[in-house]
Amino acid sequence: MKNTFFLFFLIPLLVFASETDSKPSTIKKVTVYLNGASIERTAPINLLSGENTFVFNDLSPDINENSIQISGLDNASILSLNYTVDYLEKGTLSKEYTLLETKLNELQKQKNEIQNTIAGYQKEMELLDKNQRINSDATDLSLVKVKEMSTYYRTRVTEIKNAVYTQNLALIELNKNVQDYSNELYKLEDERKKRRGKITAKLDARQATKLSLVIKYNINSAGWFPIYDIKAKNTNTPIEISYKANVYQQSGTDWENVAVVLSTGDPNTNNLKPEISTKYLNFVNRYYTNRAPIRRTNYKYNPTVKQVSGTVIDETGLPLPGVNVIIKGTSHGTQTNFDGNYTLDIKNGEELTYSYVGFESLNQPIYASIMNVQLQQGSALEEVVVTGYASGKRSKNLDAAVQTMKEPAPSFTKEVGVTNTQFKIKKAYSIPSNAEVTSIEIENINLPATYQHYTAPELNENVFLTATIKNYEQHDFLPGEANVYFEGNYAGKSIINPQVASDSLNLSLGTDPNVVVTREKLKNYKSKSFLGNNRIIDRDYKIEIKNNKNTTVNLFIEDRIPISQNEKIKLDDINTGTARYDKETGILKWNVTLSANEKAEKEFSYTVKYPKDKQINLD
Repeated sequence: MKNTFFLFFLIPLLVFASETDSKPSTIKKVTVYLNGASIERTAPINLLSGENTFVFNDLSPDINENSIQISGLDNASILSLNYTVDYLEKGTLSKEYTLLETKLNELQKQKNEIQNTIAGYQKEMELLDKNQRINSDATDLSLVKVKEMSTYYRTRVTEIKNAVYTQNLALIELNKNVQDYSNELYKLEDERKKRRGKITAKLDARQATKLSLVIKYNINSAGWFPIYDIKAKNTNTPIEISYKANVYQQSGTDWENVAVVLSTGDPNTNNLKPEISTKYLNFVNRYYTNRAPIRRTNYKYNPTVKQVSGTVIDETGLPLPGVNVIIKGTSHGTQTNFDGNYTLDIKNGEELTYSYVGFESLNQPIYASIMNVQLQQGSALEEVVVTGYASGKRSKNLDAAVQTMKEPAPSFTKEVGVTNTQFKIKKAYSIPSNAEVTSIEIENINLPATYQHYTAPELNENVFLTATIKNYEQHDFLPGEANVYFEGNYAGKSIINPQVASDSLNLSLGTDPNVVVTREKLKNYKSKSFLGNNRIIDRDYKIEIKNNKNTTVNLFIEDRIPISQNEKIKLDDINTGTARYDKETGILKWNVTLSANEKAEKEFSYTVKYPKDKQINLD
């Protein structure tokens, strides 16, 4: 009777267990967006007639539940879909991670053994010292005995100290190895592997059948960003551009031997179009500020950037000192120096916020190790906010404005849609879930280029070698950081930004120290400082150029004459020399061809007159 009752109690459990079947699934394809990814899994299942419940586990804990789709149902139908995160189930560790962890444990064991050995020697030293003091108090020791004891103590103490020294050297080396292995282990770690997601699907089938289900869902913890290698052998050859995608993912699941599609789309972008309505004018208080429009940003977050440097300038191109540069959402930041330059170590965060009194604040994704920005002047002064930085220094607002290994190039069957482009990579890739990136070469191309030296000495007296490329649109470049190589040498970093309203792509290939430019303000001893109620200022400038190269260079020079925005500020006696002068913008342009070791000079001048009780932003 007792056994019958137990069997009766067990039958419902057996029935329930047979209805819920845990099924393995395999990732076959991933579509990686600039921010996020779409995962496609396949799972073979056997359906019984009626209701069937399946659990697909060991999934990412980062799945967007609303994006889950199941296809390949044939005549079956979905009764319900449920996604949960299991905090008890752990992800499978990679072989590389397991080996590193084992080696790290062995090193820790060796480290403990050495520490224990050193501790033993120290105890022995304490005993010897104590025993020596006891024997020194004895009065019945002969001279021979004292000598024997002294020799023993000296010999043993020397042996112990030498042994401890040797053990400490070994300990230092072990600590280095422990740190190295810990760093490698950190790169492979992924917190999402400590919890797993699972999808429970309830299906209804009219008859028993075999299906190959396709399960799709989106995750946020993945993406890709472009990076370029720009190579120029000399100024007579085409530009070679290697267009690569750095793919990263920390979904908690390794992507092993999967088909990869790279999409220029971003599913996280706000796709709701704005609705414009009537704007009514009215009186406002003095704290009113205009609502700035949402600015389009061409750049995407690059998780490999650990430090950012750059220059902040105003609308005229002059550097802004004292600009607050903060990692958005944190108190970690810095300020620009007198030349508008800043350097900031990147810890946690994906965006930088640039703020300065009287200017519109700017948010930019951390997209490269060099980020130069231009701030736009605001229509009204905003309330000053003093931010405390992690360094402990108080913020001051100044008043004066002054990998992995490179993979072989795969072919890619490119699809250009209405809103995005997809690169279907022919070769399958394995992309682990960790802190590293996998580099996939999209395209390697040669493009004809026009080379020219360029300088704007009012802002920067360095001379830059530039390359202009036309008809680049067909390659679907995205904004990103570029490593520049010229004449076989690494020249530094640059930025490719094709999303500008121009029919050509302008690349900076670095500075050329062999072309020297100086800009000097000349003294005009005949000028008058005052005339009636007006102040008069004469400005005369001379630009000197010297080509120290043994080849001819073509140099494009730009400078400017200010434009008055007030009828009481007048510019007269404008002399532009040989420059092409745009009266609307005030920009001066010269095209200069210099032979080897040739010099040249360019001059321009103007006069400014304004009320003597006012100040203007001339310098």
